[in-house]
Amino acid sequence: MNNLSYGLDGKVAIVTGGSRGIGLDLAKNLLAQGAKVVICGRKQEGLNAAAAALDGDDRVLAVPAHVAKEAEVDRLFDQTLERFGRVDVLVNNVGMNLITGVVDADPSLFNKIVESNLTGTWLCSRKAAQLMREQKAGKIVSITSIAARRAAPLMGIYGIAKAAIEMMTKTLAQELAPFNVQVNAVAPCMVRTGFSQPFWSNDDLLKEIVRTIPLGRIAETTDVVHPVLFLCSEGAGFITGQTLMVDGGASAV
Repeated sequence: MNNLSYGLDGKVAIVTGGSRGIGLDLAKNLLAQGAKVVICGRKQEGLNAAAAALDGDDRVLAVPAHVAKEAEVDRLFDQTLERFGRVDVLVNNVGMNLITGVVDADPSLFNKIVESNLTGTWLCSRKAAQLMREQKAGKIVSITSIAARRAAPLMGIYGIAKAAIEMMTKTLAQELAPFNVQVNAVAPCMVRTGFSQPFWSNDDLLKEIVRTIPLGRIAETTDVVHPVLFLCSEGAGFITGQTLMVDGGASAV
């Protein structure tokens, strides 16, 4: 799989939440494909560590940004343009969940989860779309979740936000199609990252989760990275408005 070429040499890609997990692995693979990569995250020390791990010299830019804040999103894109001159790819990878039900959730908690997942994805997609529309080329890929289609205990608000991203993907795809901009999403099942560690680190819970996945395991980051790279490539030039399920067959049963 590491020898696959997606034709991304020289492309400029922004990966939100790129300092760890899926985002960091994606940034590594984009660099390996010859792309220039911008990562953002909320914590400077995490970004510094990620930039050092990526070791991409002048092809890596790390920008601290809270994607749910418009001014910080503007700064992220302004610094990208100042450094690299354009944006060819946006991967909306930022996501967060706080373990809670829906009925008894405090409104502030609901807003926090929705802002991080949905509002941040919209603000970044909006900014990228305005640039890509002028370029008449671009790719936007959002990471959603199987939780957008399958209700899960204590993940309801997260699932609601991710479901909205799937509809946003369709809507943006329709708006941007005349400008040769493709907008898609990738929806994994549980991925072995720090984000989901409370679930997969519990052996009994992990067995219960794996029981629902026909391929018999949870996903690794590389299982998500390669579908994203494909959707960022010219090979996916006639694919738009789609959500690709990367769930080991869980949604097929």
